[in-house]
Amino acid sequence: MLAYIIRRTFAALVLLLVVSAVTFGIFFLLPRLAGETADQLAAQYIGKNPSPEAMLAIKKNLGFDQPLYIQFGRFIKQLFFGAQYKFGPDATTCHVPCFGYSFKNHLEVWPEIESRLPVTISLAIGAAVLWVLAGISTGVVSALKPRSIFDRLSMGVALAGVSLPIFFTGALLLFLFSYQWPIFDNLHYVNFTDDPLSWARNLVLPWIALAFLYSALYARLTRSEMLDTMNEDYIRTARAKGLIERRVVVRHGLRAVLTPLLTIFGMDLGLLLGGAVITEQVFSLQGIGAFAVSAIGDNDLPKILGVTLVAAFFIILCNLLVDLLYAAVDPRVRLS
Repeated sequence: MLAYIIRRTFAALVLLLVVSAVTFGIFFLLPRLAGETADQLAAQYIGKNPSPEAMLAIKKNLGFDQPLYIQFGRFIKQLFFGAQYKFGPDATTCHVPCFGYSFKNHLEVWPEIESRLPVTISLAIGAAVLWVLAGISTGVVSALKPRSIFDRLSMGVALAGVSLPIFFTGALLLFLFSYQWPIFDNLHYVNFTDDPLSWARNLVLPWIALAFLYSALYARLTRSEMLDTMNEDYIRTARAKGLIERRVVVRHGLRAVLTPLLTIFGMDLGLLLGGAVITEQVFSLQGIGAFAVSAIGDNDLPKILGVTLVAAFFIILCNLLVDLLYAAVDPRVRLS
């Protein structure tokens, strides 16, 4: 098991390095291949009408006058050791981990991302707990009682959940429970450490909006997988041995269904941790998604690059955790 964990961790680190190289190439290599000069590249990292001195400082700080492999080496180095940007006699330090420096608002990228991480993590984790519990339990009961009233009703609701976009369900929840019936009025993010009850109260509607969409997907997938699994020979053997139905369903049926569910759960959670853009916009949450939208609107390339790397990190991390959970759910993975 330890060897399996080491292999998967090493593979995740290599993948993260590859993603960093690809992301760096998109922002630095492709513009050069398209014919942009060093001055044109530097102009994208600073405000309108920059002075020649500022352009020269940007080119020197970002290494646009050096070969691309040296730029990439500096980019990786600054993640672990920080960087210094000089502007004439003055110097600005980008502390570890240095995801870049915004020359438009003169702020480091990582502290801005770090301040928004609790919002996105709270939103993603809370919604994930809801949709996993609701989706899997609904799918299992529907599979055990196919074509029943519960099955038809739950799958109808699941179809509605899959079909309705998040900006519709989110706006509807806000209208009903924040304006029409002010149960959750004046929504704003509160740190968990400051007031856990207020933290949960202000995130209930975003959690429900996200969970309604994802639990519908998980319910339909769980029902489909459970219907196939409960007809397998080993399920009939378990019943023939006299095991109680609950143990047959949970220990033998549901455990076999968890593998495909873990796969999509890792992708879904990783994407949400990288920024739930629409949900954050609907509920005015200042998380990673809102930060990314703001960076794109301002054409602030260091911020875009930083948030891209953070999102990639979360996706790779969640997939690594899923790979490790595979080994716990299915021992055959360790042997392979």
